[in-house]
Amino acid sequence: MEENDSAAVERARAGDADAFRTLVERHGRNVFLLAFRMTGNEHDAEDIVQDTFLKAYRQLSRYESRSSFGTWLYRIAANCSLDLVRKRKTMVAEEVHEAIAGDDPMPDRLVFGGQIQKTVNEAMKLLTPQERTAFVLRHFEGLSIEEIGGLMGTGGSATKQSVFRAVQKLRRALEPVVSPAR
Repeated sequence: MEENDSAAVERARAGDADAFRTLVERHGRNVFLLAFRMTGNEHDAEDIVQDTFLKAYRQLSRYESRSSFGTWLYRIAANCSLDLVRKRKTMVAEEVHEAIAGDDPMPDRLVFGGQIQKTVNEAMKLLTPQERTAFVLRHFEGLSIEEIGGLMGTGGSATKQSVFRAVQKLRRALEPVVSPAR
């Protein structure tokens, strides 16, 4: 697949719009999933996909084939996601709160599910942008520590620490939800 990506990048650099469309089709879903996991919002994720590919297209001349195109694109998507998360820190929590506080009667399980989702969203807010990125890339995207370090521009030790701190913070924050009352 990487050979195909490299060839498509070269054709896109030469002005072949179909080649870039191929890259969008090949990587669009994964970029969307990363953005959705980072933001928790489908609309924001769609905006991030557009921003990511626009930036990638504009910066194709800066892409070096030392890393895979997908890795390079993930880094752009992660940065776009982080930028949006910083701008809209409370958006997801407010949407969940509005859904719970709405006038429509909801079954108890939906309310409880909403409360759990709110707790998870609040717990994710406790993470620094670096911890959140490392956590999402490791536990949702399944990337290795080395891949995450490459995307984030950090060494292996710093990457491991970011993932470890994120897991510890989330465990502490979610303990009341997952542990039975004593």
